[in-house]
Amino acid sequence: MNQPQKQKIKQVFFLSKAVGYEKGAIVSRELIKKETGTVTLFSFDKGQSLSEHTAPFDALVYVIDGQAKIFIGKTPHIVQSGKMIILPAHKPHSLSAERRFKMLLVLIKK
Repeated sequence: MNQPQKQKIKQVFFLSKAVGYEKGAIVSRELIKKETGTVTLFSFDKGQSLSEHTAPFDALVYVIDGQAKIFIGKTPHIVQSGKMIILPAHKPHSLSAERRFKMLLVLIKK
């Protein structure tokens, strides 16, 4: 499969175009990595998921394209394009792609 050439992130760019979809895969692109936190862009093809896990700090998920099913504990939340959700620290969470979607994950450690 031909991979599109990864574009260098500039000061101003289209977030929705900074990562593409790949069939049967989850794609990620770290935009910022600091000791104090990270900002990562993800794309999930339909049927992909992240299993339940916890994090020692809050996380903000902003859905850029499509729709995600995000569980906090056992409670499902449907988060569509243009909406966001906060995943509380130390609380189990997971997500699944009932259809493909892109999200921005912001983790602030301090």
